[in-house]
Amino acid sequence: MRVAVYAGSFDPFTLGHLDIVKRAAAQFDKVIVCVMFNFKKKGTFAPEERVEMIRRSLAEETGVDNVEVDFDSGLLVAYAHKRGASVIVKGVRTIADLESEVQMADINRKLAPEVDTMFFPAKPELSCVSSTVVRELATYQRNLDGYLPKAIQRTVWERMNPFEK
Repeated sequence: MRVAVYAGSFDPFTLGHLDIVKRAAAQFDKVIVCVMFNFKKKGTFAPEERVEMIRRSLAEETGVDNVEVDFDSGLLVAYAHKRGASVIVKGVRTIADLESEVQMADINRKLAPEVDTMFFPAKPELSCVSSTVVRELATYQRNLDGYLPKAIQRTVWERMNPFEK
């Protein structure tokens, strides 16, 4: 069984993330979407909330019945190894993303040579979609269609606008 891990902070889970999950699910027997702790980022949503939002987003989709959602606070390559994954899936939007992800892939290969990295370039219409952009749009009370799965738009909107119910 070919298992892949798609990890990130997913704060929140965007349509860009969803696209990568769907594309990876078509390539692997099992995809584990893993919310990872990133000490460089201050999260808007708790890890448990992110896991739940991802599950709600996937519940609306077809072709993702081979996707599992999890949380881990350790090293990604160690998590992948522990879960029996042979591939780490990474979405890349820009050349800068690719450069940093290639560096991480090289480090991961040194730590666990049996775990490879596969890059999925963002679709052009999703290349500007990031969790940071989504949070900012929500803060300024902008429409989140085209950025977030419908299942979580209200949750994000309410977190970013606590007095706008």
